[in-house]
Amino acid sequence: MTILPETTPAISIRKLTKRYGSLAAVKDLDLEVRQGEIFGFLGLNGAGKTTTIRTLLDLLRPDQGSACVLGRDCQRQGEAGFYGDMTGHEMLQLLGRLQRRPILREYRSEIQERLNLPDADLCRRLREYSSGMKRKLCLLQAFQADPPLLILDEPTEGLDPLMQESFYELLLDVRRKGRTVFMSSHVLSEVERVCERIALIRKGELALLASVEQLHRMAQRSVRVTFLADVPSGPRELPAQYEILEILPRSWSLKVRGSLGPLMTALAGLPVADLDVAEARLEEVLMRYYREDSA
Repeated sequence: MTILPETTPAISIRKLTKRYGSLAAVKDLDLEVRQGEIFGFLGLNGAGKTTTIRTLLDLLRPDQGSACVLGRDCQRQGEAGFYGDMTGHEMLQLLGRLQRRPILREYRSEIQERLNLPDADLCRRLREYSSGMKRKLCLLQAFQADPPLLILDEPTEGLDPLMQESFYELLLDVRRKGRTVFMSSHVLSEVERVCERIALIRKGELALLASVEQLHRMAQRSVRVTFLADVPSGPRELPAQYEILEILPRSWSLKVRGSLGPLMTALAGLPVADLDVAEARLEEVLMRYYREDSA
């Protein structure tokens, strides 16, 4: 495997545009994914996620712009593969032989066990597979060569909760090895759990690019203060990023974006019994972008 300079992006997309007639599925998209990160690629159905991923895999050709994977142009230096009517084992053997890196039997067996895909299933014809089995086979094929970059489109769709947990553990394992993962997902909780940065595409254009940590700072936390005795009035002179939901004699409910310092100042000298802070959820920020997309 060629060793890339650390400064070379794992994925580099420049002014990527793909049209279907008058419809621009992707328009002037610029995006970079760093080596060694798990990157979430989000958007509603029809936003352009799958078109972008198919372009990265050279299954579609763009009308304008370029896409590079591990320093190689996807269209000029890409390679195509195909699937036949065969057993799962035959498919793994065929695609394994197309890899530049050798398939380690022990590693493939480990992944196979973690995904609960026994040899008996691999001996069956693919046409007999359920959607969940097909998804597990695709994940096994993707991970078996320990590639430097994984491009995954809705990877947990069709997996039961136990298999989803196994998949998340696999992601963390490959990240510890310094591998890169570029994955689309509709499940915001899994994006929050495993991704370091996310991009949200809307109507074919990049609408948001941020780390998960930055998104948490953009969201509001829910704060509830309870008191040992009646408090005569609510908080005063709180910043604009504070939203007061309810003021009762023995409790306050607020939404807070940013520091809790001003609230601590307002509580000084009051008979506070408890302070409950519910951390902001990624969904609160992203749903705002989704609603704008569907409007």
